[in-house]
Amino acid sequence: MKKIGVLTSGGDSPGMNAAFRAIVRTAHSLDIQVVAVRHGYKGLISGDIFEVISNDVSNIIQRGGTVLKSARCDEFRAPEGREKAAKILAKHNIEALITIGGDGTFQGAALLGKEHDINVIGVPATIDNDLVGSDETIGYDTALNTAMEAIDKIRDTADAHDRLFLVEVMGRDAGFIALETGIAGGAELILLPESLTDLDDIKTSLNDVLSEHKRSSLVVIAEGDETGGALKLSEELKPDFGKYEMRVCILGHVQRGGNPTARDRVLASRLGSAAVTVLNEGHSQVMVGVVNNKIKLTPLKMTFGKKKDINFDLVELAKMLR
Repeated sequence: MKKIGVLTSGGDSPGMNAAFRAIVRTAHSLDIQVVAVRHGYKGLISGDIFEVISNDVSNIIQRGGTVLKSARCDEFRAPEGREKAAKILAKHNIEALITIGGDGTFQGAALLGKEHDINVIGVPATIDNDLVGSDETIGYDTALNTAMEAIDKIRDTADAHDRLFLVEVMGRDAGFIALETGIAGGAELILLPESLTDLDDIKTSLNDVLSEHKRSSLVVIAEGDETGGALKLSEELKPDFGKYEMRVCILGHVQRGGNPTARDRVLASRLGSAAVTVLNEGHSQVMVGVVNNKIKLTPLKMTFGKKKDINFDLVELAKMLR
């Protein structure tokens, strides 16, 4: 292996820069040239590519977002778009491509590799933590801590006014963030996409909590919960809970930003370095992950379109502790 490319794609997550840094420095230690692609697959198709040396990735490990930028690319979804990308890789003599991202990123990488016989490796980076093949994904721990800090602040003002707060966190298809931040923030009720919750059951649970004369109550809701999110739920609860001061707070994209935690920086460094190492050993069409604190390779085609289970023991724990 003499020359590899790297890009970040899809939703940004804290720690992407740390992974990029590890890829560059590991590759250089193995005398492998690195070129980077700006704006993900969109930049790959347009040829927005530049060479990277070790000094170029100095002072980025602590930065959130992605210095390589990211973008959605509808053109890459079509075979013609992937053919353009393959020609660009050939033009620049790029022997392999490391993609840092999530479900959609890996789906595109798998198709590119299969259709054009290109070596591809996936590095899992998504705050949703919903990829099969790794216990945690890059950015998840930072998002957890960001959401928890916000919930702590919301709890302060909720307590001051004896209010009922509905807090919506990210997680369209997976409830990992909601579950763990809900437990860490002492939420009285946690609503997840994985746990079907009837509206009447929600009302009963809230009545039980409020009847205990708690000074404040906090419900954490994953944006993908079947209730339709915090705003819709608040409208449905008003007829029965109108006497309580109810407030809605949607944390939104604040969860994607900020400096990565130490845990995310270490995870990203391990996975970025492992991606180069396994490429150099001849592996392709795999995602590098960490399972039971050890590097594990999972075929790319096994990482998307599948449901990663949440820890249902934590779901039961949350019920006992509310």
